[in-house]
Amino acid sequence: MSLLSHKFSESLSILQNKDLKVFLFARIATALAYQMLTVGVGWKIYDLTDSAFYLGLVGLMQFLPMVLLTLLVGHVVDRYDRRMIMRLCQGVEAAGVLLLAVGCYTNYLTKESILLIVFIIGAARAFEVPSMQALLPGLVDPEIFPRAIALASSSQQTATIIGPALGGILYIHGSTTVFAIVCTLYMLSSLFISFIQSNPLVPKREPVNIKSLFAGIIFIRSKTVILGAISLDLFAVLLGGATALLPVYAKEILIIGPVGLGIFRSSPAVGALIMSIFLAHNPLTRGVGRKMFMAVIIFGVATITFALSTSLVISIAALTVLGAADTISVVIRSSLVQLQTPDEMRGRVSAVNSLFIGTSNQLGEFESGLLAAYLGVVPSVVLGGIGTIMIALVWMRIFSDLANIKTLETCQK
Repeated sequence: MSLLSHKFSESLSILQNKDLKVFLFARIATALAYQMLTVGVGWKIYDLTDSAFYLGLVGLMQFLPMVLLTLLVGHVVDRYDRRMIMRLCQGVEAAGVLLLAVGCYTNYLTKESILLIVFIIGAARAFEVPSMQALLPGLVDPEIFPRAIALASSSQQTATIIGPALGGILYIHGSTTVFAIVCTLYMLSSLFISFIQSNPLVPKREPVNIKSLFAGIIFIRSKTVILGAISLDLFAVLLGGATALLPVYAKEILIIGPVGLGIFRSSPAVGALIMSIFLAHNPLTRGVGRKMFMAVIIFGVATITFALSTSLVISIAALTVLGAADTISVVIRSSLVQLQTPDEMRGRVSAVNSLFIGTSNQLGEFESGLLAAYLGVVPSVVLGGIGTIMIALVWMRIFSDLANIKTLETCQK
């Protein structure tokens, strides 16, 4: 058997795990829903306001629930059935999107009501995402976990490619159509989760006190490698987050409409999917620390390229490279966090990790919108890309242990 055939057989063997397959279906459905929702909400609120600042506020409304609920989320995820938490959250998300659909259909939807509903959906996602992250390690053996992470990432990125493009196309038929389908997808994801048989719950439930609530933060502070990895993502993506401004590029700079916005939203996912498939068959085995830093630098360069481009082809190519580089960082960071965290702590650590990710993504969108309102769209994105590169270079010196990590296997707890 050739080396390529052997790697392909190893990847297929993972899919013999029925719980993992159902988990992947649920992840695809919820990712598809969220990406379509992002396109629908972004275009709708920009259509109502013509304001980059309000695009930033959408990100802020998603970020605030994470900040307010992080400590509670982690404790809940470590004390209760993670499958039940995910299903309840997806039910709330479906109800919120249904309100958006009804508001669009009746023409009563305002920018204020959109922001309020986005806040509610953000609160549900604050519980859903850490639950999903904490559930996956219990479905596979530790030695194949990095490969399962890459597979889960590739399945999600497939949905992330299809979601924005589909959302943009469906938006031609009206925002009501987009939101109605998103609502259906959230309910479908909840159904898939109900089929998971494994229940990696921790039998011991710690009493709720200050120490247990802050245990996730304390644990991360004690692990320099984890702290360096997630803080790198926090500051790099916080500065380099240009996705909030994609509606402006689609409507005013390149003038390609909602379908073009969907293509823009899909482009990073195309790069991420290609890279995820590659990593699923060719796991990172050497120099993973430096590869992660190099990926962040490439992310910054791609951001600058996109900011300055006036060509549709170059813009799409830059976003594709951006997504591929980000995936390398995500796979390494996720593997480091999960492999070094005991199961009874995964909920709290995942909640803090989600806060860092949410800060970089949602707060990054707010920062981009706010900066664009004062400096202009192109200068703000250029400065963000430069900031990302500078952060990577500084972090390589501050967290030298992270940069010097050779393999993920040496990081297993």
